[in-house]
Amino acid sequence: MYDIIYIGGGLNYAGAIMAAKKGLKVALVEKDLKQLGGVCLHKGCIPSKMLLHYAKIAHQSQNDIFEGNIKLNMKTLVAKKDKLISSATKAVTAQCKDIELIEGEGIIKETHKVSVNDTIYEAKHIVIGTGSSPYIPEGIVYDTRQIITSDEVLNLQELPQAICIYGAGAIGLEMASFFASNGVKVSLLSRGKGLQDKAHSLIQKAMIGQLKYMGINFLEEHNITNAVSHGDKVVISLENKEDIHTPMLLVCAGRKANLNVIQTEDINIAEGIQTDEYFESSLKHHYAVGDCNAKLQLAHAARAQVINVTQRILAQKVPVLDLSQVVQFIHTLPMSVASVGQTAFDTQGLSSGIVKLNAFSASNFHEANEGVMIVYADKDKFIVGAEILAPDAEELIAPIAMALAGEMDTNLASKTIMAHPSFAEALERVYFRL
Repeated sequence: MYDIIYIGGGLNYAGAIMAAKKGLKVALVEKDLKQLGGVCLHKGCIPSKMLLHYAKIAHQSQNDIFEGNIKLNMKTLVAKKDKLISSATKAVTAQCKDIELIEGEGIIKETHKVSVNDTIYEAKHIVIGTGSSPYIPEGIVYDTRQIITSDEVLNLQELPQAICIYGAGAIGLEMASFFASNGVKVSLLSRGKGLQDKAHSLIQKAMIGQLKYMGINFLEEHNITNAVSHGDKVVISLENKEDIHTPMLLVCAGRKANLNVIQTEDINIAEGIQTDEYFESSLKHHYAVGDCNAKLQLAHAARAQVINVTQRILAQKVPVLDLSQVVQFIHTLPMSVASVGQTAFDTQGLSSGIVKLNAFSASNFHEANEGVMIVYADKDKFIVGAEILAPDAEELIAPIAMALAGEMDTNLASKTIMAHPSFAEALERVYFRL
C-alpha cells in the first residue's frame, strides 16, 4: 500500500520526488524506464531546442559578411544529442532514489488500484501523467522512414533535399525553421488559412513574412486526404488540389492524449481525462496532469500541475493554478513568439501598448525589423498579459509573467530600468504607452 502512485515517468517525477522527500511512500510507474523524463527530455523540447540552437548558427552563417559554407553534420549532432539525453536521464533517475520505480504499463481498472504486468499495486492517491502521442490523420500511411513524426525527425542521420511538413502549429513551425536554416527546401502545409489565428494581427502578419524570409513555401488550405510512400517519393493527395511528390513528409498534425491507462467507467474521458480545477478526475483521489488531461500541452505546465496536486495531497494550502499565466512560446527562427495571460484574443475591456522592434538599431543585425512587443492592461492599469515576436521571445516574456504573478500595475512596472542596448528596453516604452 502506497501513499501515492504516479503513473507516467515524464514531468510526473517532479511530484514524486517532492512527495518522497516529505516521507511519503511513493511509487512511479513508467512503461520504459530508459525513457524516464518523458517526451520533453527524449523526443520533445530538449532535443528539438538543441537542434534549433545549431540551426540558428547555420542560418546566421549565411549572412554575406561570412565567407565559405557551414554544413550541419547530422550524425555528429544526433550523437551529441543522445549523449546529452543519456546524461540527463541518469540525473533524473538519481533524483528518484527514494521512489520505487516500477517498469511496465500502468492500468486503472478499480478504485485505488494500478495493474502493472498482472501485479496489482494499491495507493490512497493516484496521479496520472501519461502524456500524449503524435496524431496521424486518417489516410496518412505512417512508416517511420519517409512519412515521419517528431519522434523520428530528431534522429535523422542526414537531411533530405526537400521536405513537406503537415501542420502549422508549434512543432511544424519549429521544424520548418530547422530544415530551412540548413538549406532544405521546405513546404509547410496548413489545413486552415492564416497562421496563429489567436495572436495579434501584427504578429500573424509578421510570422507569415518570416516564413517567406526563410524561404519556406507556406501552403494554406492544403488538407491531406491521403499520403503514402512510393519508392523514393511520398505521394501526397490533397482535397481539391493537385498531388504533391516529396522525398519526405513530416506529420505535425497535433498530439492526442494517451488514455489507455483508463479502463474503468468511474473516470470520465473526452479528448483527455476530465478533471476539475484541482486536476482531480471524476473519481476522488485520482488525478490527471499534463498532456493526458488535454488542458495545455506544455512540459512546464505539466510540471506545475503535478506539483500543485502533490502539494494538495501533502495538505499544503495552494491556490488554484491559473493556466492562463503559463508562458507559451514557439521557437521559430530568426524570431520566436511568446505569450502569457490575456492577449489579443481577449481584447474586450483591455488596453494595449505596442512597440515595434525596428525602433531599435539592434533589430537590423538580429533580423528583427518585423518584431513587436505588445503588453495588455485592464481598466485599472494592472498588467494582464503580453505577446512578443522577437529573438529569444521566450526569455523576454519572463518579466511579464512575473508581473502577472506579482499583480503589478503599469506605474510600478515602468520604474524598472532595462539594460541598453537590449530588446528588453521595449518593455519600458510599452509600459509608458498603457
